Amino acid sequence: QVQLVESGGGLVQPGGSLRLSCAASLSRFSIYTMGWYRQSPGKQRELVASITSAGRTNYADSVKGRFTISRDGAKNTVYLQMNSLKPEDTAIYYCNAFFARSDYWGQGTQVTVSS
Repeated sequence: QVQLVESGGGLVQPGGSLRLSCAASLSRFSIYTMGWYRQSPGKQRELVASITSAGRTNYADSVKGRFTISRDGAKNTVYLQMNSLKPEDTAIYYCNAFFARSDYWGQGTQVTVSS
């Protein structure tokens, strides 16, 4: 059974930083495109950042220059380094693994940016 387990969320002040981690129990982690999505109350889930098996990255315009996605194949883990956090970054952040017809989601981790 595939599991994606997120960690690293929490409460941070505006301008602060957090690093999210997602540990994936995937037998062929390297072939998956890994992504971070977020959803805040009353809004649709949106893509924050993704990284392909080849290491190509993609970011939402709202986080470019502030967030960095990376992956570690030896640990089957994907990270999201979030800097210069803003109140509008407050949301539940979800990890996603996608390849062909396989699409897996984690349970989410709450990020709250508030003074």
